[in-house]
Amino acid sequence: MKKLWFQLHWFVGITAGTVLMVIGLTGATLAFREQILDAINPGVRNVAVRNAPVLGPQQIMLAAQAARPHERVTSIIFYDTPGASARVGFAPPPGQRKGETVYFNPYTGVLLPELAGEDFFEWTEQLHRFLLLPRDPGKMVSGTLAFCLMGLALTGLYLRWPRRVWDWRTWLTFDTRMKGRSFLWGLHSVAGTWVMVVFLMFTASGVYWAFDPIRDMADGWMGTLRPPREASAPKPKGVKRPDASMGDLTPGWETFQKDAPNWQMVLLRPPERANAPLQILWVAKDATHVRARSSMTINQQTGALLKQDLYNDKPLGARLQSTIYPLHIGTYFGVAGQLIVFIAALALPGFGITGWMLYLDRRKQKRIARAERAQLAAAPTAAGDDPVLMAYASQTGQAERLALQSAAALQKAGVAVHVHSLEKLTPPQLGKYRRALFVASSFGEGEPPDSARRFSRLLHAAAQEFKHMQYAVLALGDRNYTQFCGFGRTLDQRLAFMGAQPLHPIIEVDKGDAGALARWGNALRGLMGEAASDVQLQAAAGDDDYVSWRLSGRVLLNPGSIGAPLYEITLDGDVGTGWRPGALVDIWPGHYGKDTTPRRYSLASISQDGSMQLVVRKVGLASGWLTAQAMIGDEVRVRLIANPSFDVYEKPAPAIYIGNGSGIAGLRSHLRARVLEGQQRNWLIFGERQQAYDAVCTEEIQSWRVRGFLPELDLVYSRDANGGGYVQDRLRQRADTLRAWVNDGAAIFVCGSLQGMAGGVDDALADILGRSRLAQLTEEGRYRRDIY
Repeated sequence: MKKLWFQLHWFVGITAGTVLMVIGLTGATLAFREQILDAINPGVRNVAVRNAPVLGPQQIMLAAQAARPHERVTSIIFYDTPGASARVGFAPPPGQRKGETVYFNPYTGVLLPELAGEDFFEWTEQLHRFLLLPRDPGKMVSGTLAFCLMGLALTGLYLRWPRRVWDWRTWLTFDTRMKGRSFLWGLHSVAGTWVMVVFLMFTASGVYWAFDPIRDMADGWMGTLRPPREASAPKPKGVKRPDASMGDLTPGWETFQKDAPNWQMVLLRPPERANAPLQILWVAKDATHVRARSSMTINQQTGALLKQDLYNDKPLGARLQSTIYPLHIGTYFGVAGQLIVFIAALALPGFGITGWMLYLDRRKQKRIARAERAQLAAAPTAAGDDPVLMAYASQTGQAERLALQSAAALQKAGVAVHVHSLEKLTPPQLGKYRRALFVASSFGEGEPPDSARRFSRLLHAAAQEFKHMQYAVLALGDRNYTQFCGFGRTLDQRLAFMGAQPLHPIIEVDKGDAGALARWGNALRGLMGEAASDVQLQAAAGDDDYVSWRLSGRVLLNPGSIGAPLYEITLDGDVGTGWRPGALVDIWPGHYGKDTTPRRYSLASISQDGSMQLVVRKVGLASGWLTAQAMIGDEVRVRLIANPSFDVYEKPAPAIYIGNGSGIAGLRSHLRARVLEGQQRNWLIFGERQQAYDAVCTEEIQSWRVRGFLPELDLVYSRDANGGGYVQDRLRQRADTLRAWVNDGAAIFVCGSLQGMAGGVDDALADILGRSRLAQLTEEGRYRRDIY
């Protein structure tokens, strides 16, 4: 679900978001419109203050009629600010919606110069509101864009929703020391959180103004529904419009001043007929915003007050409606509000730019991720019916990466290559090739990767002879394990036993050793013939594959434990497209330099949490740095690693999770995903030392239990007298239930230490289900392990 919303977010962001950049720029331009016009027009909207009384509306009316004898005055505006000019509005010309506004000296009635810059701001407002389209279609487009912005804001909130909702630092801060994509994502997401409320205010008001049905519905809720407009009857030709000079504004003005002594701004609407009433709107000095208008209706001849409608007496709905515009432009909160609106509007093009940069970078990373496979596909395909088999057994993707690089090099030299995973290969299929190359990772203490266990079993049971075949093995391993390159060695020995002839002695690679890879490159050159060229291989991803995250949390999970300290580590950064449950992460120890080997950890969180969480035992350099030496806020270089052998079982099925110690990490990511999807048939079997000190993640586990997501739960503590022994012991005690779950289609996930637990669990499962049945579960992807 999150991936779907992410795709929708970026699609809307790079389409509608591009136009929203224009809306944002114009909105920022309009935010301080009044202040800018005053600054560039000295002496127009404000004149020098005099020690003299200001003119009344009747005098300003006469001055306006003298200046524009053929135009009708529709409004006169006064401000109770010394030196503020009187503003006079005239009726719009035929076919236009808005007439001209001119300014008069409040002391002398002299017509003041035209307001410079007003045309620019009028054009900018039309661009902001209607994108320079005709009014009705422009409203529809701007309203649709408002909906898009609302969607971007809400999906952005969902995509970065952290697990620790109440940690304000997670919401509102990011590490400015980050670089590249991490910096862009931090800026994009955190800035989005800062302006979230303003954006929702923008969008709600924009939608309200754009769509009449929505506006009518909202007005109905507020009790301010407008009466339907009636078309005015055309005036008979030849009949002269009544002149407003027939009436005198003085009596009405005197009544207004007597009944509204605390006015700050007043707008008079002179009637077209002398016997029509005078309409006055005004804003009090103590008003909360510029649209908090009261109104009066006054008999123009006698000055009698006919009706008064004070703002504070209006229904709540009407008062709420009046705040929409001041909130939209920020004046509701004064100059501070205008500044907030200015920054938020200016952030829109910022989001567009960072969004595009993130999108283009993501496209680049996807191209890099596909590089080896694309290189292989792009290389010229050699003709002939004697292809070389390039087979790989990969647990985390490194063997596949090297196999693809090797195959691309051979294919470029004109050698036909077939690339296959050992997951689907069988001995009869292998026997069809005259030359076979194997890139084989080892898993745990010399075991085959889970994807190759079936092939290993079939190969050891096969009776075929491979005397016709030549082969070479590139074995990947880690000398920290006793059975270094164990599966590669076993594969090499078995092929030799079955009669295959080695093209080259087995090459063993310790943690991506460049020298060993160079020897493998020389072996490949031997197959290239006259087209031989240098072969460049790289086991590990380049530095570009690492990104910067920030250490934001560190919690000791087992205080007082007799075992090594166990910490929950939280990292904040660019979640991007996220990761699958069961994924791994490589981390460089921050202070040991590039020559240090990164340490690999199981992710204990899902991408919906908004952060990476690890469960780390304080053992070794990398974990020592993470758990003790790194400071909160320090940069951490990380690289996500897909873990297909411990990925989600795609078919809807019950799931059994088995592990111990820090293995809770990989299990927890799966369980969180299951809970999020509403899948309730889960069984957790987890072991530690002592319940009093090592009951890690207890609150979360019990919460799942109470909510029905763990109908089966077994927590065992090996050092407690009644703790239940070890995980494998509990499995044997519950053998009948285990068989029932497996018969119902359950998938089994095992995560934790190889020493003791993993082997013991594997033996227990074989005893309960049968070794052949366990092998079948492996082939079906229903027995998955993340063992270290």
